[in-house]
Amino acid sequence: MTEADQEEAVARFVERFALLMAEAGMARMPARVFTRLLATDSGRLTATELADALQVSPAAISGAVRYLDQVGLVVKGREPGQRRDHYAVSNDTWIEAITNRDKLLESWSTAMAEGVAVLGADTPAGQRMDETRRFFDFLKKEMALLMDKWRAQEAAR
Repeated sequence: MTEADQEEAVARFVERFALLMAEAGMARMPARVFTRLLATDSGRLTATELADALQVSPAAISGAVRYLDQVGLVVKGREPGQRRDHYAVSNDTWIEAITNRDKLLESWSTAMAEGVAVLGADTPAGQRMDETRRFFDFLKKEMALLMDKWRAQEAAR
């Protein structure tokens, strides 16, 4: 396979996987940027490199990396002596993303408990809030167990 053929195959993969992420709720441009970073050996590209690879404007990249940085899927950095920022994903990006969801589940559980207190545990709305709170607590507990299993599996590998 020539280098041009390889690059075209990577571009097709990026678009396919980004579409799957968009169907799951991520905005299309952040999904494309994130997938392109995942598909890069170094896991790191500048905004210019991303714009060239995805054939989009630098402004589109700017908004996408801002979002990805806010949700913890990319890290912004700069090499010593360089003037351009780069954006990177780590090998454990997914683990970090899931771990961040744990904090979100805790916040939601706390908010649901406040909702139960406001609405009353004996009302239909309060009962619905309490069930949601219990579900978030369950997810948080199970997610921690899954992460432990994952780390043990990877350590044994």
